[in-house]
Amino acid sequence: MSLFTSQEALEYHRIPRPGKIEVLPSKPCLNQKDLSMAYSPGVALPCLEIERDPALAEEYTNRGNLVGVVSNGTAVLGLGDIGALAGKPVMEGKGVLFKVFADVDAFDINLDVKDPDKIIEIVKALEPTFGGINLEDIKGPDCFYIEETLIKEMKIPVFHDDQHGTAIISGAGLLNGAEIANRKIADMKVVVIGAGAAGIACAKFYVTLGVDPKNIYMFDSKGLIHKGRKDLNKYKAQFAQDKEATLAEALTGAHLFLGLSKKDLLSPELLNLMAPTPLVFACANPDPEILPSVARAVRPDCIVGTGRSDFANQINNVSGFPYIFRGALDVRATAINEEMKVAAANAIAALAKEPCLDEVCAAYGEKHFCFGPDYVLPKPFDPRLIEWETVAVAQAAMQMGVARRPIEDMQAYRASLTARVKASNERAKKLYQSYL
Repeated sequence: MSLFTSQEALEYHRIPRPGKIEVLPSKPCLNQKDLSMAYSPGVALPCLEIERDPALAEEYTNRGNLVGVVSNGTAVLGLGDIGALAGKPVMEGKGVLFKVFADVDAFDINLDVKDPDKIIEIVKALEPTFGGINLEDIKGPDCFYIEETLIKEMKIPVFHDDQHGTAIISGAGLLNGAEIANRKIADMKVVVIGAGAAGIACAKFYVTLGVDPKNIYMFDSKGLIHKGRKDLNKYKAQFAQDKEATLAEALTGAHLFLGLSKKDLLSPELLNLMAPTPLVFACANPDPEILPSVARAVRPDCIVGTGRSDFANQINNVSGFPYIFRGALDVRATAINEEMKVAAANAIAALAKEPCLDEVCAAYGEKHFCFGPDYVLPKPFDPRLIEWETVAVAQAAMQMGVARRPIEDMQAYRASLTARVKASNERAKKLYQSYL
């Protein structure tokens, strides 16, 4: 059941002013002195300081809290290649989520460019502006090449959320689901339908968490990825099985199904082939590969997650990227590495085991949520994510030596995060009210 009408959604983006983002000054400019400090001649002083020591850019500009959301619109949500201009509402939306959940400022950069090398050239040239780059909705395999190159050639975090966001959140679900099923991750058989950016990234992340790559069966539109195929790029080829198999054969005895494809691809008959207490992450939007009600009717023992907020165990990237960037920016990380991603997944998984806050339950119209098959992931609106996940990411960055400004008092830092987001949202609330 939809929470809004088509007209309501369109008016939300159009009224009272077009779009979802507004740029506001953070310093006064009310008189001659303010003007002189904001621009000429006073602005020359921080310019010279930054020229002397480039690290001071984070002290005198907003670069240290600014992320560029970069897309060329070739793989937008479930809409496909609709182009950079049509994809702009989505990129603005990412900016809203960055700000609301983690007080990270974000500008959307929508590039009418499809050549991966040109995108790399443009993004590299933006490094003086941003403290981090969030690549978004760029088709595979271009997205892999673009991200890999930018990570090597830039000194700020570069993170393709379509890949790693889904991997981290579903990875947290995998950790908790395996615990509930009393199963070792190393022994799990995984079937993935959808070999795009998210599918490949999820499979790679599951390997990092302990899944044996030999136990991953990945399907694309042409069937199982296996060594007999001649049409595989290097990203798919790393998960090629020795021989061909049908989906039914692959699902027989499988412990985890990950769907990143389209609706109704997991039939009740196929689900019945899976091992006891199977994990079913059916993430196609808006209609999953199997509805939770159908899955539970056939297999009451299964643990089901989807990409939707109206079902249990929502695998939602918003539970990841705002806090990952918050932690990375706060320690001035030069990258977002695997250890930071694993730390994020572990923090999310751990939070699901904590008693759920009354305010979170109320937001979802429930009396309580309790760790178990219907609650293996914390809700995206759990305000504790900013502390648990951000701190874990920052600590991992420091431990791995990619933090240029380590945090000395982590307890004080943890306490400051919730207050920071609350203050940011209060400022935004006043702005909304001024429009009414």
